[in-house]
Amino acid sequence: MLANRGVLLAFLASAAFSMKAIFVKLAYLYGVEAVLLLALRMAFSLPCLLAAAWWSGRGGAAPVSLRDWGNILFLGFVGYYLSSLLDFMGLAYISAGLERLILFLYPTVVVVISVYMFGKSITRRAIFAMALSYVGIGIAFLHDIEVTGDHRATAIGGGLIFLCMITYAIYLVGSGQMTQRMGATRFAALATSVAAVSCLIHFAIANPLVEAVSQPWQVYAYAAAMAGLSTVLPIFLTAKAIQLVGASKVSIVGSIGPVATIFFGWLFLGEDVSIEQMIGAVFVLGGVMLVSSKKA
Repeated sequence: MLANRGVLLAFLASAAFSMKAIFVKLAYLYGVEAVLLLALRMAFSLPCLLAAAWWSGRGGAAPVSLRDWGNILFLGFVGYYLSSLLDFMGLAYISAGLERLILFLYPTVVVVISVYMFGKSITRRAIFAMALSYVGIGIAFLHDIEVTGDHRATAIGGGLIFLCMITYAIYLVGSGQMTQRMGATRFAALATSVAAVSCLIHFAIANPLVEAVSQPWQVYAYAAAMAGLSTVLPIFLTAKAIQLVGASKVSIVGSIGPVATIFFGWLFLGEDVSIEQMIGAVFVLGGVMLVSSKKA
């Protein structure tokens, strides 16, 4: 019973997070800039994140050392703020489905980082799996180019999302020990709070405040939906799912994310779904599942 509940929570978390790209694309229809939209998302998220950090750190939780704070600041800035900024910028150029497929490549970068930083070996199976994933991305790129007819925009958007994926992979590699020391919810809440503050500072420096209060109500609605449904909610659902069924099963269930985004993109944005895109998605999902397996 608990296992079924954990799988359900992991599925809901993945589906909720997959809606982020949809909300971004919908908000862009009203002419909002990436920095402002990201700042609004984080402004709506910050109170809940601070409350979660306090709640998970009460009682007998271990105190946060100076070294821990240094790691939190670095990983929050790189893994959430910089990653989110690159993500929002990239979504101005490419489809939500392609964005999610590129982001789903993060395990391949985690493998490469682990090889160079920790001296871990890489198997032929892992190399094959990574090659399969990137062939799939190439096919998905062709789909976007065929739909938009703009090679340059697709290349720019894909490059930005690829950089976003790399920064997220760095966050994942660095957060392993932190989550063991502090707990997944506490660390995620603190790191995301750092990202939220960074986003607000960025906006305050780069943009006049009048821009934040002169947007159509739909922009605020989509930013609030991103904050609640696609930022705060997945953090708690994922943490609970990991507690119930373990990280490996949660990761497997999370593979529904790219497919969910492609479906939501078709449903809410009218994005085309082609045979090429689905073949690319199958290649990416298959390769990532292989490279994520223990035998790889």
